[in-house]
Amino acid sequence: MGAHTDPPLDGSGLFDAVATAVVDADGTVLRWSRAAAELVGRPGADVVGRPVRSLLAAAEPPAGAPTPPECAAGLPRTGRVRLGGRAGAVDVTFLAMPLDDSAELLVAAVPSRLLEEVGYGAALLRALFDQDLFGIGLHDLALRTVRTNAGQEGGGPAPAPDELPGLDTEGTLRRVLETGRPVFGKEQQVVAPGRRRRTVSLSAFRLDDHRGRPLGVASAFADVSAQRRARDHLALLIEAAARIGGSLDVTRTAQDVADVLVPGFADLVGVDIAEAVLAGEEPPQVLGARQHPLRRVAIASASGEWPAGMLPRGASVPRIPDVPGLRRVQQGQVVLTDRDRAIAEFGRTPLTDLLVPPEGRHCAVAPLFARGLMLGTVMAWRTEQPDPFGPEDGELLREVASRAALTVDNARRYTREHRTAIALQQSLLPPAVTDTPAAETAGLYLPAGGGVGGDWFDVIALPSLRVALVVGDVIGRGLHATATMGRLRTAVQTLADLELDPKELLTHVDDLVARLAREAGPGAQDAVGTTCLYAVYDPVTRRCDFASAGHEPPVVVLPDGTTRVVEVAPGPALGVGGLPFESTAVELAPGSVLAMYTNGLVDRVGSRDDGEGLRLLAAGLAAHCRPGRPLDDIGGRLLVDLGDHPPQDDIALLLARPRTVPPADIAEWEFPADPAAVAGAREATTRQLAAWSLDELAFTTELVVSELVTNAIRYAGGPVGLRLIRADVLVCEVTDPSNTQPRLRRAHSTDEGGRGLFLVAQLTARWGSRYGRQGKTIWAEQPLVPEAG
Repeated sequence: MGAHTDPPLDGSGLFDAVATAVVDADGTVLRWSRAAAELVGRPGADVVGRPVRSLLAAAEPPAGAPTPPECAAGLPRTGRVRLGGRAGAVDVTFLAMPLDDSAELLVAAVPSRLLEEVGYGAALLRALFDQDLFGIGLHDLALRTVRTNAGQEGGGPAPAPDELPGLDTEGTLRRVLETGRPVFGKEQQVVAPGRRRRTVSLSAFRLDDHRGRPLGVASAFADVSAQRRARDHLALLIEAAARIGGSLDVTRTAQDVADVLVPGFADLVGVDIAEAVLAGEEPPQVLGARQHPLRRVAIASASGEWPAGMLPRGASVPRIPDVPGLRRVQQGQVVLTDRDRAIAEFGRTPLTDLLVPPEGRHCAVAPLFARGLMLGTVMAWRTEQPDPFGPEDGELLREVASRAALTVDNARRYTREHRTAIALQQSLLPPAVTDTPAAETAGLYLPAGGGVGGDWFDVIALPSLRVALVVGDVIGRGLHATATMGRLRTAVQTLADLELDPKELLTHVDDLVARLAREAGPGAQDAVGTTCLYAVYDPVTRRCDFASAGHEPPVVVLPDGTTRVVEVAPGPALGVGGLPFESTAVELAPGSVLAMYTNGLVDRVGSRDDGEGLRLLAAGLAAHCRPGRPLDDIGGRLLVDLGDHPPQDDIALLLARPRTVPPADIAEWEFPADPAAVAGAREATTRQLAAWSLDELAFTTELVVSELVTNAIRYAGGPVGLRLIRADVLVCEVTDPSNTQPRLRRAHSTDEGGRGLFLVAQLTARWGSRYGRQGKTIWAEQPLVPEAG
């Protein structure tokens, strides 16, 4: 800019616009200046010697001014006229001045517009330089400040721009001077004297003379730190409203708080939560030295690195001395302090190193206060930011902490209810691993990320070594679904003890669900739509009968490692009604693995609509099912394959490795409907027990067989089947063609009969009957090992 040859910012360029002429006493133009020629557009040769009035189009005294006295040549001393020129009329203001010792007059004229600009401009400059609301500066072509109101006597916006380190004044002014494009409201962060950060708004525009030549630059600057802080605080509150409250996880909420506050509010933030809150419980009300344990669950750093030696994430907060600041926080107040005061309160102890960062300057601590309980604290440190926390910062932190406290309290309540629901769910489920003569089983339950639901599995030991396998899914989530699941599981167990056919059992459960729905009313229909898969496996025949109420089909892993999806006839979901249930029978080979599951498993691994999820499940079963590998390990591997994220729906998985009763442990006979056949049944039983080395059971078993076979011949006819099965119990079964259910009754002393079933009940561990496709079977069990006590 040093190459500029334009007039400086001292007003000397205005003299170029003053037109002058000399007239005699008669008003004849004697001399005509070059500026006058340029103003009117007529050279001196056209004007000199002519009356000056021939150039005047009209004379107008200034508005409100008295009529000025006339000078010689009949001209007023001053006035406003329009001069006729070649380029058109020019509005000028003139002043006629007599010359000493001469009758001649010197007439000076300038464009009226230029004169008004000078007047208003001077008034504007005086007003600008007299005010102290913002700074104003005038700079010459070398960008030297020639005038400013900064630091003037009587007050002003101190300091001047030159006194603000980091303020890019010269660069901005130079661009404005070179381009002529003004700058308005350019905000810059600077460090003012005293190490306080300030935000300065800079505006600048170029100054040109009346000919359009640059004279310099005018700048205006204002301290907008308060406005900037207000905008930043509002933006932080908006971000806090958007980020805090979207999770029902206490730790996630605490981390959201720390992330919101860094780096806009502080450089280091640690969030501590009461141990009781993390467990879903209410923390006790404490004051002073009576403190409840806290744990640091979230940290955030503007640099990305947490200072070494400070309390890390996951660590327990040590007990803090009973200082005034602690009591104020416990009472719900925000405490603003600095490094020196914090060290003075804590003392030179290891606690200081844990809570005060090495470069810490200023600190703000706010409680997470909700419903009169302190759930935790938020500690914020400024290490790089030089400004101390002010009252508006404390209010901002209080608002953020209040919002966070409500969310933490909601998350705490959810955690408590969630754990309660899971505990209830787990209490309603059977043992995860069972081992019976019919099958080895392992069940797994994984609650959904949004809360527990009504998925369940069950393993029910049935008479004659058989086992019932159940998997069901109640629609909905929460305690209502869990309670409904418990009711249905109890109903299935009760009906299973009646040894019903799977399809008959689902029919009864369907009726139960419909009745529950009618009793619950339209607002609580958790049970309607429940799906269930019920199976009964007989280790003697290796036959497994399935019945489905709208449930996912089971998958069988064959001994050679291949998989097969059992095509079970799908019935309607429970409570829907309208269609019958059907049974599907398959034979399970020794060494195979049966998988029954809820839809959360296949929905998790793929899309159920196109069968991708079922294919992926079958592939996972084939990959993990190995002979001798525990079933719970197989189930765990399947769930690991699903990933780390909680499922969207509950998952219940039941794996069963069926067993087979060896033929050597089974003995069967068939007898005609002849009373003489009872003796043959007793003899056959005695021989078989001797062959099994069970002579100690011979007497009671003979009595049981004699009574059951006698009743079958007497009341049902023949043929009569007898079967003995040896496992962990001795099972005695008698089959007859009758569908009449036997009943236990107490015979009177004078009755000749009626004591048979009573004797069977007294001599065996348990007894019962079940219907078959033709007739019924009465069974009784005796333990092979005498029961203790």
